[in-house]
Amino acid sequence: MQDGIIRDETGAQTLIGYVLDVGQGDGRARCHLEIGPQHLNRQDGLHGGIAMSVLDNALGATASLSVDDTGRQPFTTLSLTVSFLAPGRPGRAVAEGWITGGGRKTLFLEGTLTHEDGTVIARAQGVFKKSEKGPK
Repeated sequence: MQDGIIRDETGAQTLIGYVLDVGQGDGRARCHLEIGPQHLNRQDGLHGGIAMSVLDNALGATASLSVDDTGRQPFTTLSLTVSFLAPGRPGRAVAEGWITGGGRKTLFLEGTLTHEDGTVIARAQGVFKKSEKGPK
């Protein structure tokens, strides 16, 4: 990890191609994705499953930042609800998470996936539980 940037840490991250930024110092993680043809559905918009995966990672890493400055403390997704608001077109998109409540082990988070043109592609709400397993 360099300057809070995590690349190719997991197979899913490598497959999808996002970069995780946990180094902004504001307690929020961000997943950056360059949306390309490999991420599109039949309507030439970002596939919903990929949008959910990127949001899941941004929210989970944000939860991790609440207990670990490196953003590597595993948290398990207990629930994730995503509302799709606009098609994700090719270009840069950023998923960002923030904590809205919770306690020592379970946290409530929200987040958005926003295209570089300012269009909010999707919003998410999730519940995450601190894993007993430590960071890699």
